Amino acid sequence: MKIKKGDTVLIIAGKYRGKIGKILRALPQEKKILVEGVNLAKKHQRPRKEREKGQVIELPKPIDASNAKLICTKCGKPTKVGSRVEGKTKKRICKKCQQEI
Repeated sequence: MKIKKGDTVLIIAGKYRGKIGKILRALPQEKKILVEGVNLAKKHQRPRKEREKGQVIELPKPIDASNAKLICTKCGKPTKVGSRVEGKTKKRICKKCQQEI
């Protein structure tokens, strides 16, 4: 998976198409990501202590990583992610502007 936690992505497919958000968590084994403000589900939470009220909280649910495109930090456009090997390190690059992400 070429996108990581902290990257800004554009959702390109599904119900939330066109939304931009930050990746909160990447799940590479499942090829899924959690994006801030996208695919929210309501969860009813029971009170944990006495005199505490129960509440309804919204949690982001995972979406498939193929439905998101990375937004380049240099050119600001949604792009594919490439890689370049420099010495012993592998670096991610933007396919549009060829700059390191």
